[in-house]
Amino acid sequence: MPASGLFITFEGMDGSGKTTQMRRLAARLRAMGRTVLETAEPGGTPIGAKIRRILLDGANQELCPTAELLLYFASRAQNVDEWILPALGRGEVVLADRFTDSSLVYQGYGRGLGAENVMALDRIACRGLQPHLTLLVDIDAETSLARAHARNQAETSSETRMDEQSLEFHREVYRAYHELAAREPERVKLVNGRAGMDEIEAAIWRLVSPNV
Repeated sequence: MPASGLFITFEGMDGSGKTTQMRRLAARLRAMGRTVLETAEPGGTPIGAKIRRILLDGANQELCPTAELLLYFASRAQNVDEWILPALGRGEVVLADRFTDSSLVYQGYGRGLGAENVMALDRIACRGLQPHLTLLVDIDAETSLARAHARNQAETSSETRMDEQSLEFHREVYRAYHELAAREPERVKLVNGRAGMDEIEAAIWRLVSPNV
């Protein structure tokens, strides 16, 4: 991994507010004079955005778990090669809305495909790239679904496929996120997603500031 850049990922259940917090952190870092690349998964690159439409479209309920996992890593591989590694090599701060941890909890555990299969694909797609810091904005499955459904109705979004999965699926994802944080406490930091937006931002900055 390039030593000159800083790679921070945001993880959490849908509706956790992680995307808003990532944008706030990016603005703060830019105000300090840092060059920041913001990216998201699935998506980020133009090719990734096309893959995102397949993955998240509510009309694609027949997409099987294995194809789902492979598509997420196709988007991620493009993101790593086209955007993330070059930015880190230039010494920039890279902020990513989701990375391999999402595949680990959603597909590896939620879909039951297994952590070993997820990490085998990670070795191919990411070639050892791992975040320096992962901020897990923590809300429970019930809150996640309520917020996601409200957002989708307000925005009349077609990106509803993952939100339409069962409550038990989302509870398994929640459990897997907490197991991940317990296994890797130095990298994965829990942030209370039920707090106010300013309070969450302050908590995130306390975790990020020693690295910048």
